[in-house]
Amino acid sequence: MIRILLAEDQAMVRGALSALLSLESDIEVLGSSADGEAAWRDIQRLKPDVLVTDIEMPGLTGLELAQRIQRQALPIKVVIVTTFARPGFLRRALDAGVSGYLLKDAPAENLAEALRTVHRGGRAIDPQLALEAWSEADPLNDRERQVLRLAGEGQSAGDIATQLSLSHGTVRNYLSEAIGKLGVANRIEAYRLARQKGWL
Repeated sequence: MIRILLAEDQAMVRGALSALLSLESDIEVLGSSADGEAAWRDIQRLKPDVLVTDIEMPGLTGLELAQRIQRQALPIKVVIVTTFARPGFLRRALDAGVSGYLLKDAPAENLAEALRTVHRGGRAIDPQLALEAWSEADPLNDRERQVLRLAGEGQSAGDIATQLSLSHGTVRNYLSEAIGKLGVANRIEAYRLARQKGWL
């Protein structure tokens, strides 16, 4: 029996995935979480074999959950099911130890088969996305990505400095580096481009 936990912030999608997977005789849905923090608590409490998660969620993203699982060496496989057909997201997911990456518009039967493959120790990656993922490298480092994300959400350099325990000048340096690496004119354009590429 493959014991899974669902993490998805859209209630309708969460319900549909749960209903769909519950029809499979070899898959047990242990529970479902509406945000990343709740999912992390449920992971520790329920100890699933596989976490099926979206990328964008309140609290912690699916990628951040995968990174925590990887850092703590938990014996849990991660399958991301998302609308984001962006190579940058897939690269970051693979770096975080994710075993599966499927798009929400894929046929429903693909998900159950992907879970079986991942549970056996294999990988289930959308093939077209896998090809594209290696065409363009992500130029940002983790700190630049973090600062740029907060700037793109409307926070000032001062707010970001306080939140990340950095100096104001250091935050400006990270933003300047990110803008330079992306070859754009300002932080708004940098944020837009990085989002579009799947690097944020």
